[in-house]
Order: sequence, then structure tokens, then C-alpha cells
Amino acid sequence: MKRSSSTSVPTRARRRATLVGAAAIATTIPLVLGGCATGSSPAASSVKSISVLDYYNQGNDKVVIGKTLKQCGKQIGVTINRNVVPGANLVQKVLQQASSRTLPDVLMLDNPDLQQIAASGALAPLKDYGISSKGYAKGVVSAGTYKGKLYGLAPTVNTIALMYNKKDLSDAGVQVPTTWAELKTAAAKLTSGSQYGLAFDANATYEGSWQFLPFMWSNGGDERHLDTKGTQGALQLWTDMVKSGSVSKGALNWTQADVNDQFIAGKTAMMINGPWQIPALKASGIDYGIAKIPVPKAGDDSVAPLGGEVWTVPQTGDSAKQKVAAKVVKCLNSAKNQLSMAKQRYTIPSRTAVAKRFGQQVPSEQVFVDMVATARARTGELGAKWPAAATKIYTAIQSALTGQSSPADALKDAANS
Repeated sequence: MKRSSSTSVPTRARRRATLVGAAAIATTIPLVLGGCATGSSPAASSVKSISVLDYYNQGNDKVVIGKTLKQCGKQIGVTINRNVVPGANLVQKVLQQASSRTLPDVLMLDNPDLQQIAASGALAPLKDYGISSKGYAKGVVSAGTYKGKLYGLAPTVNTIALMYNKKDLSDAGVQVPTTWAELKTAAAKLTSGSQYGLAFDANATYEGSWQFLPFMWSNGGDERHLDTKGTQGALQLWTDMVKSGSVSKGALNWTQADVNDQFIAGKTAMMINGPWQIPALKASGIDYGIAKIPVPKAGDDSVAPLGGEVWTVPQTGDSAKQKVAAKVVKCLNSAKNQLSMAKQRYTIPSRTAVAKRFGQQVPSEQVFVDMVATARARTGELGAKWPAAATKIYTAIQSALTGQSSPADALKDAANS
């Protein structure tokens, strides 16, 4: 998922609802590029440069990805011409490029967007270039697959967890919550004066849906059928905590970056957030801890959503360049580069063995390593229809948390919309 922070613009749930219609646009674009790719073209050895498009346009992410791409280009023997655009503009730009046959040689996509781009015929299967998904976490493979074919791989991934201020919990005599009942009790006890017990992002964007998924999935909720007891129970939990005052009503408008700001400012003792916030947390000097998101009852599995960007090889019609582009994708996904980028970007390597090594070398992020191992791709059930479901989810959240509808009625309306 895209993430949003002071140092990067993604969970990874960064794009706004205005792009939901992009999937529909994709289905209207007649692409015949796949056939062009088999035509005559110069040998791969004659390729001197290739183009790359991504949305890492700020801070550390921009620098690290740029450095790694340059190193891969040097290793392969080509010049990398990189074009960086804002995250909110990427999908629309790609659809326009597909229509005009001006796609880049290497394309990065937020993993939930791969489905609609692959469905348009704009991407080449990675198997055609000998790139395998063997050794990757199940969710990573699912996120990069469309109709049984692998089209993209994410070198590093992320998810969200419960972060807490150790001093606040110690002073209040509160243990780190592991169940929903413990979470409600802890949040209530930690709410005092201007400080709330818990903060999360419940805004009307994909970020709001992304933050809700661990609660929904861990309670047996299903994005294919929103009007179920599992999803109702999760939304009731959120509604109860906002109504009781343990969670600020500001959550309805906060981004994940805002949630982190609240935590650093001492306005909340716990928050739901991702590893990309770690640099700011370290700089703040707060003694914080990380734990799995609490589950409905003891013994339940904490199911997290998978965030991260996949790298793909577009069908440009130039077979030589596509072969070279595949080498770049393979280079980005090497064990060495996965580990290096994960350490620099506070993300988790997507290869299981590399992630294990990362956890040993960076034990403070072991919780994220554990959660990524079983994290689910948001498009795993619905494919290209996921954006529509995400919109229904955050619409229901807004309706319930503002008191316009009960959680049950809000989800019923969402399911029928």
C-alpha cells in the first residue's frame, strides 16, 4: 500500500478516490502492444539507455531508489533515464501512455494498481524473461499476479502495526494490548486531558480503508461481501472508540502522517502506522514500541494488508529494450539490493530468506517482518475491482464514525451501492 509521511508520498494508500474510475478507463483502451513485442528489433546488447517511471518523488525514497537504479544500470551497461511523478498522477499517466504507445521501459506501480494495468494488456509477463517468484512471500506473489501470470515484483514491502509510547503505558500501568477488549480498555485508560489513547487514519481515501483492513480481516470480514458480522464487528469497534472519546474525531480527516504527528506531539499514546514513520520517531526521541495489531480474541490471527510497489516491464513493442528492462527489474530484486533498500527505506525485503536476515540485523522491525510473512494483497480477492471495494469501505467508515448510520446500516448501504 502506499504510505504518506513527511519524507515520502505513498499504503501505499495515497491516491485519492478520483482515481477509482481509472480501472474503467483501462478497459476502454484497445492495446495491441503485445503483438508488437515480437517484431524485429536490435539485439539487447545494442540498447544504450532505457526509461523508468516511478512516483518516488520526495526525500529519502527518491534518493535511495535513484541510487539503486543507477547502480543497476551500470551493472547491466545502460543509462537509466528516470521520470518521477506525483503518486496521485501515476495511474492516469500510465493509461494515457498506454493509449499513445509511449510507455516507459520499466514501470513502477503501487501494488493494488497492477491489476488494472495488466488487464489493459500493457504489461509483459515476467516469466517470459526468466524471472521467478520462488522464495517470495505469498502476499507479494499475489500482489504481482494477474490471471495466473506474474507481472510485477516488489523488492521491499510494508504493512501496519500498533505503535505505542512505552513511558505512557508504563505510567498508566497499561500492558501492550493484544485483543480488542484489551485495546478498548487500554485506550480508555490512556485517554487523559489533551491526550487520546489511540489514533488511526479513518479518512475518506484508500488510506482509511487500508488502516481498517487488519481489523476487518482479523475478524473474518470479506471485501467481497461487506455486509457481514465480521466487518460489522470491526466497524463497531472503531465506532465505539471514537464515540467514547478514546480516539479523536479528527481521525476522520487525518492522514497517516497526521497520525504520526499526533503521536510525536504527545496527543496520543498509541497509533496504527507503518515502518516508514520510524525515521521521524527516532528523531523525536520517543521511546516507542511496536506490536501486532490487536485481534478480536486471544488466539486469533492478526491479518495485515500488504503495502509496497511492484516493478514491471511494459509492452513497448521493442523486444530488445524489454529484455534489458527485465534485467533492471531482476537487479532491483536481487537479495543484496532488497536488503540494502529495506535498511535505507525502513521497509521489509520481499524474499522470505532476505526478510529473515533483515529481522536478525534490524531486530527493532521484527514485528513488521512477522506480519509481512502472512500479509494479504488487497487485490487478492477482487483483482481490478478492489478500488471500488476500497471506496465502499471508507464511505461506510465515514458514515458510521460520524454517527450518520449504525455500522450495520453503513455497511449494508455500502454493499448495495
